[in-house]
Amino acid sequence: MALTDFDFVLFGGGGDLAMRKLIPALYALSRGKGFPEGGRIIAVGRHDWSREHYLEELDKQAKPNIEEDRLDEGAWKAFRERVNYVSLNASDAGTYQPLKEALRDDDKLTRVYYLAVPPNLFAGICQNIAEAGLATPNARVVLEKPLGRDLEGARQINADVGKVFSESQIFRIDHYLGKEAVQNLLALRFGNILFEPLWRREWISDVQITIAEELGVGNRMGYYESSGALRDMLQNHLLQLLCIVAMEPPVDGTPDAVRDEKLKVLRALKRFTPNSLVQNVVRGQYKSGHVDGVAVPGYRKEPDANPQSRTETFVAVKAEIDTWRWSGVPFYLRTGKRMADQLAEIVVRFKSIPHSIFNQPISSFQPNSLVIRLQPDEGLNLNLMAKTPGDGMRLKLVDLELDFRETFKKPRMEAYERLLMDVLRGQLTLFMRSDELEAAWEWVEPILHFWDQEDNDPLFYTAGSWGPGAASALIGRDGLQWREEALPEE
Repeated sequence: MALTDFDFVLFGGGGDLAMRKLIPALYALSRGKGFPEGGRIIAVGRHDWSREHYLEELDKQAKPNIEEDRLDEGAWKAFRERVNYVSLNASDAGTYQPLKEALRDDDKLTRVYYLAVPPNLFAGICQNIAEAGLATPNARVVLEKPLGRDLEGARQINADVGKVFSESQIFRIDHYLGKEAVQNLLALRFGNILFEPLWRREWISDVQITIAEELGVGNRMGYYESSGALRDMLQNHLLQLLCIVAMEPPVDGTPDAVRDEKLKVLRALKRFTPNSLVQNVVRGQYKSGHVDGVAVPGYRKEPDANPQSRTETFVAVKAEIDTWRWSGVPFYLRTGKRMADQLAEIVVRFKSIPHSIFNQPISSFQPNSLVIRLQPDEGLNLNLMAKTPGDGMRLKLVDLELDFRETFKKPRMEAYERLLMDVLRGQLTLFMRSDELEAAWEWVEPILHFWDQEDNDPLFYTAGSWGPGAASALIGRDGLQWREEALPEE
């Protein structure tokens, strides 16, 4: 679908997300043949900057975040010509006149309001947009996470934003859904017949979804202390990935058909009780250790940290889906900071063979598994047992690997590029619907309540490890192991 002319209004235009991700993504899109001449970017911020000063900030902060092989000075110069800057107080409706003057007076023009700001500003900005007469029929609003701190907060955001924009105008963004490997998971499942007969409880042993970071909280202590790993990563990224793995085939690829199936998964997640929480949820916090050979402080010793903080930097959960397809198949979700490696992956592990016909104990056979790598390199691995070269019949685990960079030999779209393109096209498939958001919070909220009532510290784990030992025990009780623990030694 070809793009039409648009005004893209970026609230928080001087912020970290804008400079690291959004501006580089818009620049990359501007180099495409289908990008319209009339596509303009209007950055909005509280700084009293001129347009020239803002462009200088883009050169200093955004330009270095563009990959070297994608940076073209002529294209960057042309992109800068599209950019304007407006200074206003987003919370004060009386300051929106400069924005109104910067926008083109054409109700048929696509307008995008991207709110790269804290969620407590969402309602006020949307109301001020409406009071300024800028909520046109072709307007769209993009909401960045976190979308509330709990179910009540999420419902309030949905209600407040919904007073100004219809559901079809609201784009709740989760950048993990824009990753190439996630798109290929959909293609793998619904574009091939090979896995569909096996994609069920009779053949799959377990599913593991991991998002691990080597980094600590950095300069985000203020945000992270009020969020924690569960709100920051599990409630959105991990649950969205679980939905795509577990959803039934939609009737077609239209937005609501896909999102209907994801919603069914969220509603089928088995609810936690206080007793099951103790058994199936692990909360951790990193202490001092070494990452890549460099000594790093514990969370409580990071700059501006609360020395008695109980905020979790690691969470592992055993989830179960009460449906015909998935009954009895555990889904293990985990995420953490200061982990042993930087990776995001989905591991679909199949059941073991029932009997060995070889002169080799069945315990030496690794189950077949499909590994979908999201980062650092996107690709697919299918793990199989194969005969080693030479005399005799000795089997060993081998990989069939698909590396997207090597296979397709063409530039990839980064996650934000794809999602921003979908926003400009009005394509909602990869964005959460309000009932999806609320269903995710309904499942997560008992964990938060339990932790609030519990008078215990998180379990401490050494920075540079794979998290608390209790996370291994969580999966070990089912006779299973996390992928890195199950891999045979070389």
